[in-house]
Amino acid sequence: MAFVTGMMLIDAPASALNNAGQEEGARTDNTIAVKRIRTRAGDYPYVSAQAVRYWLRTYLERSGGEWKAAPVFREAKVAYTDANPIAYWDDDLFGYMRAPSKRPGARADEPEPNQTPVTGEITRSSPLRVGTFVSLGPVRIVDDFGTMARHDGDAVPHEHQFYRATLQGLFSLNLTTAGTFFCGGRVGYRNLDDVRVELAKEQGLEEVSVYGQPAYRLRFADRARRVATLVRALGELEGGAKLTLHYTDVTPSLLVAAVLRGGNHPFARIVRANPMGQPEFVLDAFQEVLRVYRDRLLSDVFVGWARGYLDEQRAAVERLGEDIERLGVRLRWGHPREVMAQLAEELESEAHRAWYD
Repeated sequence: MAFVTGMMLIDAPASALNNAGQEEGARTDNTIAVKRIRTRAGDYPYVSAQAVRYWLRTYLERSGGEWKAAPVFREAKVAYTDANPIAYWDDDLFGYMRAPSKRPGARADEPEPNQTPVTGEITRSSPLRVGTFVSLGPVRIVDDFGTMARHDGDAVPHEHQFYRATLQGLFSLNLTTAGTFFCGGRVGYRNLDDVRVELAKEQGLEEVSVYGQPAYRLRFADRARRVATLVRALGELEGGAKLTLHYTDVTPSLLVAAVLRGGNHPFARIVRANPMGQPEFVLDAFQEVLRVYRDRLLSDVFVGWARGYLDEQRAAVERLGEDIERLGVRLRWGHPREVMAQLAEELESEAHRAWYD
């Protein structure tokens, strides 16, 4: 059971990447507040995991590559994707929940046009896990004022918030379940109903047993292509709110990733805020996790570090090269976009087929 496991930092110099809507008790009626975690130490701005997943899905859909996005359907207050992981890559890697329609007079064999019918409730836990991206340290939230001045008469004021912070987030991708679709009766292991099982058989998917549950599995090349496309996108992330006023490059400034046996996340504590609130790469913590987890590392450790971002700290990590090599661990350096492309290449290699078992 192998996972692509990684940590990334987003440098947000003056940003409002995820907002909570109108703030109660604000000085103006239309104040837009940023999402934050309030603590005794201060406010920690954050971007929700749902928002990050939305950025990623949207980028993949618009990137012009071979990514196959599922159509979305709406019934009253319920929205859902086609829930067909065999055909659609985001249903495979991002998961779904779907049940037969409860519209008056609707039958399971009468789906909406272009919709795969469903004969019972099906769910799929997302192979991709994304954490909340939270500021490394508490920051002071800025209140910014503006007016609508392109009219006659009194100015119309408006107010919004933004911040300067470094956001840290974690991600993990389960390679065993990517392209593997469960069809058993156990709760959480029913990705396919009768209709989708027939589709799996028609398309020649392999019948397998995974985690002790019956499943159908795409061939290796198809699984690897989907995973590699998603991994490349993590190094090219785009998105965010308030970009017209606070344009922010959310491409990771620093990223550490590897393929590991098991779902633990060793890179969660290798960066922290120093006493001045600035990001600090913790050299001792990095060496420790490489030593402790070296028996679980299945790949090199990919370090994507953009030039111009914490250059002195990057040089300090690079000087650890010989000590790290003595641990039997190899670091692969480059820009985050470059190293994720390299990792994607490794994930598509027939030599690493065992990572998907």
